[in-house]
Amino acid sequence: MFRLLAALIVLSTLVVLIPLSRINPVVAASQDPKAQDPKAPAQEPKNQEPRNPQPKSGEAKPQKGEYTAEQIAESVILIYGTRPGLEQIRRNGVERGRIARLNADGTVAEEANYERRFVRGENLAKDKIRLDQRFPTMEYSLIFDNGKLWGIINGAAFTPKQEATVDFIAQHHHSIEALLRYKECGSTVTLVGKDSQKGLDLFVLDLTDKENRKTRYYISARSLRVLWLEYEEGTPGGIPVKYTRKFLDYRLVQQTLVPYRIVLTTDGRQSQETHVLTITYGVRVSDSIFKNPEV
Repeated sequence: MFRLLAALIVLSTLVVLIPLSRINPVVAASQDPKAQDPKAPAQEPKNQEPRNPQPKSGEAKPQKGEYTAEQIAESVILIYGTRPGLEQIRRNGVERGRIARLNADGTVAEEANYERRFVRGENLAKDKIRLDQRFPTMEYSLIFDNGKLWGIINGAAFTPKQEATVDFIAQHHHSIEALLRYKECGSTVTLVGKDSQKGLDLFVLDLTDKENRKTRYYISARSLRVLWLEYEEGTPGGIPVKYTRKFLDYRLVQQTLVPYRIVLTTDGRQSQETHVLTITYGVRVSDSIFKNPEV
């Protein structure tokens, strides 16, 4: 097992922050339920001080117990399935689930079943995504292709409302996927530092992409899972709104880690909850479903 893990590390040019001779990182991550919810307390394992990876040439040598942003990001990628593994397994797929949007008082405003089909591009901007949503009174699709977003309803194309466009683009670019593919997207990562919240030891990592979108990730120092992320979006009135997206109920899907419950809060108020029902990677997805019918 140790040799297999060592081979994966060499192949992926990744650096592990926990002793590989003691633990299988993917299995350990999938068996860490207390790290799923930021509200749940977690106990750090005793006598498992992470060994300090060697710095790159020209990089300041970190002090004992300190790591660079890239070392942490690469270790997260390893835990989620390794870079080559994610690229191969998640090349395309289908996700089905249910979305609930909430009122200010916490009651459900509307619910919809959804189906998300995708084809992975060389970076996030070149991904192809089709999101079909089925509400009790209507059905429509949002399609992202070639960096553009449009909608289809009753077979005809339409331009989504500004709010729907902003939400879709934010969900795509302020995501776990953005961190897992930060190098492919030309993004930079910065280590803000370490934090401790409600018994959880955390790495706090900032990611800035080519469009200067910024996302802050809170990563469990124990399991190296992303527990939640934060970002801000401007409003027409110029007042920034703070969003927090929490990732819960992690499960192992085709040897990659996936959160099955995602909670979105807006300025501290829960505004949306997504429950994934099924995910299947490697399913053939036809390019025809991403075509604009009016082009």
